Amino acid sequence: MLQLKIVSPEKQVFKGEVIRVIVPGSMGEFEILEHHAPIISSLDKGRVTYQSQGKDTQVLDIRGGFVEVQKNEIRLCVEL
Repeated sequence: MLQLKIVSPEKQVFKGEVIRVIVPGSMGEFEILEHHAPIISSLDKGRVTYQSQGKDTQVLDIRGGFVEVQKNEIRLCVEL
């Protein structure tokens, strides 16, 4: 299980456990699953998609930001 935290300059958007996250990376969309290699990437305008265990997929439209992945923890700092 992955720990996801999404924050914007205004507020914390989401914090919880997810099974996958798809982000609009600057060099193309990519998916983050459990045990993903550590990475820091800029994000372009697009959609962040994440799914919690046993729940529907959630979609968040962003104008850009950054993502950091390390040890099954994903931190997104985004502009909404």
